[in-house]
Amino acid sequence: MPKKEKIDWAKEWAGMPEFTQQKIRPYAQIIIRVDTEADLEELGKRLEQKFTPKTKSAWFPFKSHWGAEKKIWVTDIV
Repeated sequence: MPKKEKIDWAKEWAGMPEFTQQKIRPYAQIIIRVDTEADLEELGKRLEQKFTPKTKSAWFPFKSHWGAEKKIWVTDIV
């Protein structure tokens, strides 16, 4: 089996723009408890979101946790 070539990542990434992923923190967090399935459905209607018994968290207004929002690439290179 041939040896894998070792890649010099510092050399490969030289000159690339810096990137820092900022953690988005909520302004506030609230725990809401519901007694029945009907109450959960009513909460979902009022907040215009879908909740199931497995739902652990949600953003209001809705924000996808799958990254479905529009993403753009920003660069200062002209």
